[in-house]
Order: sequence, then C-alpha cells, then structure tokens
Amino acid sequence: MHGFFGLFYYYYSYGTKRTMSTRPKLKPTPLPVRLSPTSYLVLGLIGLRGASTPYDLKRAVSRSVSYFWPFPHSQLYGEPERLADAGLLLRKDEDGGRHRKVYTLTKDGRRALQAWVKTPPSEIFEMRDIAVLQLFFSEFMSDDDLVTLALNQGRLYRERLATYQEIAHAAGETHVKRRRMASVHLGIAMMKACITFWDDIAKNPPAP
Repeated sequence: MHGFFGLFYYYYSYGTKRTMSTRPKLKPTPLPVRLSPTSYLVLGLIGLRGASTPYDLKRAVSRSVSYFWPFPHSQLYGEPERLADAGLLLRKDEDGGRHRKVYTLTKDGRRALQAWVKTPPSEIFEMRDIAVLQLFFSEFMSDDDLVTLALNQGRLYRERLATYQEIAHAAGETHVKRRRMASVHLGIAMMKACITFWDDIAKNPPAP
C-alpha cells in the first residue's frame, strides 16, 4: 500500500507540475488605453521621424508644433512608455552608453494615428489672448495707454512673423513637406492679420 500511495503522491505532486510547466506562455494582451492629443502628437512625430528617443521628440516639438500646440514637454518622457505598454509603440533599450529608450511606431500605432487624422474636430481653436482681454476693458485706460498696448502687440507679432518666415524659408517647398508646411503658412497669415488689426488700433484708437 505504501508503494501505491507513494507512486500516487509522486505522480500528482511532480507529474502535474511538469505538465503545467510545459504549457506555452501566452503574450499579455495590451489593455485599452485612452489617447489624448499628446498621445497622437507622439505617434505622429515618431511616424514622421522614425525611431526616436523622448529627447529627440522634445527637440522636434520645440522647433515645430509647440508654436501652435503648447503643452508641458515633460509629458514626452512618460507618454511614449505608456503607448508602448498599449502596443502602439515598440521600445528598444540601447546597449551601453546612456541606455536610451528608442521608440518606433507599430502597425497598431499607425492605424490609431490614421484613424485620428481622418476624424475632423467639431470645434475651432480656443483663443486666449491677454492683450485682447485688456482691450475689452480698455475703457479703464487712456488713449495713450491703448496706443502703447497696440504698438507692443504689433512688435510681438512682427517678431513671431519673422520666425515663421525663417522656418518656411529653411524648410523650402519640397513635395514631401508641403502639407506639413501648410500649418506654418497659416501661422504667417494669422500673424499678418494680427499686425493689421493692432496697427489700426494704434492709428485709430476706438472711442471709449
């Protein structure tokens, strides 16, 4: 009897464990993730640039989309990792050196990006301009103060216009970049419109 129960114990104690250990390991299914504008910004930049580190993204943002989409650049260090966990980016850790994390776009990431760009927004941009707010309450200032405000705004918009024109000139009008540069041309048109508006306020201050 002892031999029978010993064999019985051996089979269920060790044989079962061996059987379980040979089962193939399943890949964890990425959990659904909520995508924000920053998420799509990261996917889009990596789609345009190719393999990128968070620092690469930060530099690219500072020279492009930050002019029309300001946001905390610190998000560029955590968001790629979150998107990689969701299967939208692929992360590769560099060997040696600074052990940087390099991210590339996956097929799922490209599909998510393409679905987003094909969905038009249902609202126009939100305007938050402190000078326009001051203009609204300009009945509490003199004409000279209003002219000073307008001249200062004209100067600032001319500086930004020069920056946009430099970007457009440096990028050129290659076939590949025409669509991307359209946003810069919108910025140039808006700066010119604002200069015209504030110049008119400076020359002809509205009556209180």
